[in-house]
Amino acid sequence: MPTLQWLTRDEDVRAAEKVPYRLLEEDPSLGYGNRDTGNMLIQGDNLEALKSLLPFYAGQVKCIYIDPPYNTGSAFEHYDDNLEHSKWLAMMWPRLELLRELLAEDGSIWVSIDDREGHYLKVIMDEVFGRSSFVADVIWENFYGRSNAAALSPSHNHTLVYSPMGNDWKNQRNLLPRDEKSASKYKNPDNDERGAWRLGPIFAPEERHEGLMYTVQTPSGRSVKPPKGSHWRMTEPEFWRLVEEDRISFGAKGENNPALKIFLKETQGGLVPRTIWPHTEVGHSQEAKREVMAIFSDGAIFSTPKPERLIQRIIQVGSNPSDLVLDSFLGSGTTAAVAQKMGRRFIGIEMGDHAVTHCQPRQVKVTDGEQGGISKAQNWEGGDGFRFYRLGSPVFDDMGQLQPDIRFPTLAAHIWFSEFNHPWTPPSAVSPFLGAHKGQGIALLYNGILGDKSVNGGNVLTRKTLAIIRDAADGFDGPMTIYGERTVLADASLDAEGIVFKQTPYDVRARK
Repeated sequence: MPTLQWLTRDEDVRAAEKVPYRLLEEDPSLGYGNRDTGNMLIQGDNLEALKSLLPFYAGQVKCIYIDPPYNTGSAFEHYDDNLEHSKWLAMMWPRLELLRELLAEDGSIWVSIDDREGHYLKVIMDEVFGRSSFVADVIWENFYGRSNAAALSPSHNHTLVYSPMGNDWKNQRNLLPRDEKSASKYKNPDNDERGAWRLGPIFAPEERHEGLMYTVQTPSGRSVKPPKGSHWRMTEPEFWRLVEEDRISFGAKGENNPALKIFLKETQGGLVPRTIWPHTEVGHSQEAKREVMAIFSDGAIFSTPKPERLIQRIIQVGSNPSDLVLDSFLGSGTTAAVAQKMGRRFIGIEMGDHAVTHCQPRQVKVTDGEQGGISKAQNWEGGDGFRFYRLGSPVFDDMGQLQPDIRFPTLAAHIWFSEFNHPWTPPSAVSPFLGAHKGQGIALLYNGILGDKSVNGGNVLTRKTLAIIRDAADGFDGPMTIYGERTVLADASLDAEGIVFKQTPYDVRARK
């Protein structure tokens, strides 16, 4: 597969490995409403924030939407959008790598971009996610006027869509609600008891001779065969079975070419999303600016906001209620606002001061029932809430060793993720036994989890502490890895017990 080369590529493709794991430190004063909904606003560099989320959310995000700087050559107040091309690529690559790790196997990532970097973005996303993961390039009509200053008046942006499932993602994505115009195409001129229907094609392109090139007679006696360069969509026995079921129409007088009857009630209740999204359906740039201005008196500082209707369409197609939605370039906060109004959980990351001055206040207004954007369409009256986090100190030092002041749950999450490449779900009762995954148990003796911080106490693996771990494991008797300060059990005893012992902090490493 062709790859894209730029000045610092060799360094940039390894950049994600070097990003430190940092603690996520909650600021309760900036959280609001019900803080236990799973919604998160994070202030900090999005590359470090994404790395910090891995131990908890790897493979769990159903829908990712990002609207990165477009590298347009203009300087935005809240984004340095005047990045030199290679620096833009260097910025995007490691972030896409971490987003790939966070994305669920049946999820999708949507990336908005314009023509300046869109084609380069396609090449590096093919490399990061795999060409087979490409789903579509959605064209959004963001501007419906006409620019006399341009050689060709620009009127669209791109949104590249990828999924680990590739084209099979069609079985996961949601259909769009059928509007009145679409439903009006279905009629019932013959009073079919199955309800309204429309005619559908009965021929398909290309000549195929596997029982698909037969000739039939209409009720009026006329012979019909596939036009040149096409074939029937079904075998002849299947055709006549459909005739018997009154699923083939020959017209009121039986003289027309046959056509399939497609019934409204059998069309899955919705429409397959198209790749061209007109402004009449999902809004445009001016609509987005009006929405932001209605919320913030200084809303004009956000030069390229997205309308809520556009994000609604993406979340509608790519997720279901209670699914997790992530935006690591949160900007004015639109994705978080829309996700909450649509009953999804969200993680929004923003590095600038406006994470506090704009994103957080906007989410407060949403929680209180703000009525702009899609609120009325969603019957939104407020509710839920969120927690607010900042990036704390690194979990590991420059040598990759554990920092001495790390708390038990944080270390437990990192150990679990480093062992299984899978996020840890804490048990309801805090104990040294973290759980089991695919027949392998993990335990951690650290920070006085057993209430004994003495030299020979609860952080040391002894027969006593092992018995406590076994009891907490609630019947699990498979192989187990135990982390602790040291062990007094001999190697033979460890082997007999099916235990691999690893010493903290020396055997705890940042995952690469």
